[in-house]
Amino acid sequence: MTTTLRPIEPLQREADGARSRRYKVCVNSRPVGTVHLGTDPDFGDEVAKVLDLRIDERDRRRGRATVAALAAEEVARGWGCRRIEVSVPADAPAALRLATALGYVLRNRHMDKALGTAPPELPAGSRGRPMTDAEFVVWVAVARLDYAASWIERGVPEAEAHAKAKRDYERMLPRGVASEGMTLSVLEHEGTRAGILWLGSREGRGFVYKVEVDAEHRGRGHGRSLMLLAEAQSVAAGRPAISLNVFAGNRPAERLYESLGYETAMHHLYKDLL
Repeated sequence: MTTTLRPIEPLQREADGARSRRYKVCVNSRPVGTVHLGTDPDFGDEVAKVLDLRIDERDRRRGRATVAALAAEEVARGWGCRRIEVSVPADAPAALRLATALGYVLRNRHMDKALGTAPPELPAGSRGRPMTDAEFVVWVAVARLDYAASWIERGVPEAEAHAKAKRDYERMLPRGVASEGMTLSVLEHEGTRAGILWLGSREGRGFVYKVEVDAEHRGRGHGRSLMLLAEAQSVAAGRPAISLNVFAGNRPAERLYESLGYETAMHHLYKDLL
């Protein structure tokens, strides 16, 4: 049997600059599913994304998805892409097993937590206060480098990682501490600075962009205090839930979030196209 991808629309150019195209998955010319392939607006045309892959119920468990995914990689190579990415919901374990079997590597996880109506209390002696403009200037320079390094460690070329970090920080924090929709806070414990919290929102939920405990104060529970501060600020803003991304391999952060009741909602994986 021959499995092929057949375009069902012209190549699309999205408003964010990405391109995409939908295909039928065909076995001996018989349609058995669909694939939606695109490129990443953040990294440009050299990074492809499997936006959707579906096999009809009656044709599942026959290896159709595996062949369709491999065919999508060939299309991406034809587009000149060097890397391909896919996002797999936590409630789709079969899709996660398939991606892993095909050589995709976990890059990060999206985690969620529902919030109640009462804000959590911080430990005695701890409090949050707004970050000052002077503190922001020092913090943002280091934070942007740290953000780029996280991408470099996970296969993104250095120049691309630094360009992404520059774009993301300029887009999300154009006015520093006064940037709309963003809250930058300093955690103090008994009057001494212990860490930084960057909180925003996505789709009506609180979103933790960065939690950072100062080096000399690590191992003392301040990471948990920063997360409680993020939840308290989200509750105060009337947000029903809170979300975050955690990079794969950051086990201390993963353990912290899991202990606080955060659950994985999405796995984000990538694969280099040789």
